[in-house]
Amino acid sequence: MDNISTLDKAQSDMYNGYAFGSLGVVTSGSIWLISTIISYSYSSSQAIWTLLIGGVLINPVSKLLGIAIGLKGPAVNNPLKNLALEGTIWMIMCIPMAYGLSFQNTEWFFQAMLLIIGGRYLTFATVFGNKLFWILGATLGFSAYLLFRFKVQSSGSLLTGALIEIVFGVIMYFIYRKSQLKAEINEY
Repeated sequence: MDNISTLDKAQSDMYNGYAFGSLGVVTSGSIWLISTIISYSYSSSQAIWTLLIGGVLINPVSKLLGIAIGLKGPAVNNPLKNLALEGTIWMIMCIPMAYGLSFQNTEWFFQAMLLIIGGRYLTFATVFGNKLFWILGATLGFSAYLLFRFKVQSSGSLLTGALIEIVFGVIMYFIYRKSQLKAEINEY
């Protein structure tokens, strides 16, 4: 029973420290949106590099947004931070595979990235203690399949990823804010 209590506390700490992960999801979706614009305006190859370089910026930009809204981040010794880091490493290890697919068909890179990112979000259900991440991961994965199946162009795949992440991120932020307001009301 003590382990469950510890897990609950760790999840609550991650949830409150990262605003339910909403800022990272919105930041990621925004990078997908910028990549959509690059793909449409310039080329799919440049959109690949935009997504890759932008992906490196997700964590620092999300942290800056968190600081701007007053988040303190999770506790230094929170063990779930390791799970989040391990998921990030797994994702990075998969990127060369997605990049290799782009040499066969540029669109496959974006569809593979949707699958990879969707898979990473599945672990966030444990990190943040909320199964909404399973729905987000499954939505990204299923959309990747449909985009592949119907041979959707790069900008369509990018826009799909952007919309899914931005919509989920906004919903998650409102869920987080509602829980914060409820906690503040309960304090009085």
